[in-house]
Amino acid sequence: MLLLVVEDDADLAAGIIDFLELEGISSDHANNGKSALNLIRQHSYDVIVLDINLPKLNGLDVCKMMRQEGNDTPVIMLTALDTLKDKITGFAQGADDYLIKPFEMEELIVRCRVLSTRKSGQVTRITVGPLVYKLKLNEVTRDGKPIHVSPIGMKILEVLMRASPSIVSRDKLINDVWGNDIPDSNSLKVHLFNLRKQIDTDFTPKLLHTIVGKGFVLREELNT
Repeated sequence: MLLLVVEDDADLAAGIIDFLELEGISSDHANNGKSALNLIRQHSYDVIVLDINLPKLNGLDVCKMMRQEGNDTPVIMLTALDTLKDKITGFAQGADDYLIKPFEMEELIVRCRVLSTRKSGQVTRITVGPLVYKLKLNEVTRDGKPIHVSPIGMKILEVLMRASPSIVSRDKLINDVWGNDIPDSNSLKVHLFNLRKQIDTDFTPKLLHTIVGKGFVLREELNT
């Protein structure tokens, strides 16, 4: 795992980082919200341990902004505030879990290991190059222009965008979109044909690619 620890209390941050190292977990550190947001934009983390009360940009705003940008890295909020209202506020801004200070390091490790196995469901927007999918609004745009996509097309698009720039196999795509309700043999082909027309026909570069023998991928440049 690679974690980002965002904590302005130098002693607490050092304690967390040292304990993570003992557990074989690597970590980066930021002591303010702006630095944290820059690191989040530059690197891919498995979990972000995020204090709420930070200088320059508080943890709630950091979490909200990364979710708006489509980052689905799980976030554990650290806070001394333990009221239900405070927790609701944190979850509303995109947090996945909460730890109340003071806490046991072993508990932090357990929660990090659990969260590292999954992506956050709190993301509100997914972006691949000029293509933007606003999940809550169910809207797709490219270069700022609205694109009409069918309901099944939306599901296919979400799977491909979440996986980007990785390739998604045909079987995984079918399973993620249709589950046990397996479509006829031509359904996926037809939906991909229509989706390619909708997001690529009037734009460059092309985003949706078929990788023969491997599956499908959504990315700006094709590197097989």
